[in-house]
Amino acid sequence: MKNEPQNGMDFERSELEPKEKKNLSLYNIKENYLKLMEDVEESEGVLSEEMIHHLEINEKQLQNKSLAYTEVIKTKESFNLMIDEEIKRLSGIKKRNNTLIDVLKMNLLNAVELFGEFKVGTLTFGTRKSSVLIIENEELIPKKYKIKTVTEKIDKMAIKKDLKTMDIPSCFLQENKNLSIK
Repeated sequence: MKNEPQNGMDFERSELEPKEKKNLSLYNIKENYLKLMEDVEESEGVLSEEMIHHLEINEKQLQNKSLAYTEVIKTKESFNLMIDEEIKRLSGIKKRNNTLIDVLKMNLLNAVELFGEFKVGTLTFGTRKSSVLIIENEELIPKKYKIKTVTEKIDKMAIKKDLKTMDIPSCFLQENKNLSIK
């Protein structure tokens, strides 16, 4: 429904009013704001009382939604800290279990070495041979057994520092915007 032109500008009241006042996303709040700014530009900066009212509503919605987002962010960050603690706790349990498994396997190996191979139900306990290379001193190993590997790393901190005073091929500083909540 069209309203009467205000200040020489024709617009629909429903376009300015939020679709759902309580559950607008930041995207919808932004879209409403951009529409309002477009209408302000079309009216050459002359604000009607209705436009002022909608700007105030938009600002309140932005503040409320921002607070709600902040609460969700803080809740999720806290939850992630709890997850990290749980991961540490579970890693400790896993480490203790692995230690227990190693001790139990060693006890079974000792039993097989003492009593020889034996069966219990469908299980057969015995030994098998394997070998592992032990190097006591790498310096004494002949060169023909050594492989040279060269790794090259880029000193990003030095480049970042030097870019302030000189050009470096294929490098530039990109400015990023990061959210700051204080």
